[in-house]
Amino acid sequence: MIKLTNAVISATINPKGAELTSLVHLPTQIEYMWSADPAFWGKTSPVLFPIVGALKDNTFIYKKKSYTLPRHGFARDRVFAIENQTADSVTLLLKSDEASLALFPFAFEFRLHYTLAENKLNVKYDVRNVGEETMYFSVGGHPAFAVPFAAGKSYEDYYLEFNSTEDLMRWPLSDGGLVETTPEKMAISNNRLPLTKELFYQDALVFKHLQADSVTLKSDKTPYQLQFHFKDFPFLGIWAAKDADFVCIEPWCGIADSVNHNLQLSNKEGINKLEANQSFDRTWAVEV
Repeated sequence: MIKLTNAVISATINPKGAELTSLVHLPTQIEYMWSADPAFWGKTSPVLFPIVGALKDNTFIYKKKSYTLPRHGFARDRVFAIENQTADSVTLLLKSDEASLALFPFAFEFRLHYTLAENKLNVKYDVRNVGEETMYFSVGGHPAFAVPFAAGKSYEDYYLEFNSTEDLMRWPLSDGGLVETTPEKMAISNNRLPLTKELFYQDALVFKHLQADSVTLKSDKTPYQLQFHFKDFPFLGIWAAKDADFVCIEPWCGIADSVNHNLQLSNKEGINKLEANQSFDRTWAVEV
């Protein structure tokens, strides 16, 4: 495990999947990450690459050839190399290889940069196309935050507060995790989405192109809160396993296939296009 520390927070990252497993506010000793209880969901913050969500039939077509990928891709199951590390930052690297090329036919370098800055953790995704042809990919995060994270509070004491006033239009998911064709309006008041276990009984809440670019996980019964920033991520997922004490706030550059997608990778909704020798980067951040 890799441990980063400054005067205010500490973070722990597992090189397998470059997965964030702990985020502690040192003065209060509050742990903000989910405990990864396997009875509910045994992960804390999977990295989603080179796809986000489910593919229709777990398949995409590129240059008339079919490829099979599991939901959210393969990066979360691969061991990243430590490229650089200091007391409060680390860069982890995953390179394409023979095994990845059999699943995803593009040569890449994928870096994750974790950096502490006072009470904030910055997580930067850096994708580089090191091949000779245009690369199509998605990338995103899946961090799971403990709810409640303050002692003596309940799940229902918490809510998500968006930093923009707008209608929340949820795009439902099919039983296979594909995006349905018609959104549903969610009723919220004062930009607040109250948390309940039942909220996620029909899978994740999926949003497209929100005006908001940050959301705060908080309760009126405690001063402790978590603010999540996702600027330049066009899609956002919010999810929890059934009856589990966490909520995932998921910034995505990419989205699951729609129920009527034709499997062609190049015209998949939300797909990112990267020319040879070019780089793509996005950063989300969490303040505690």
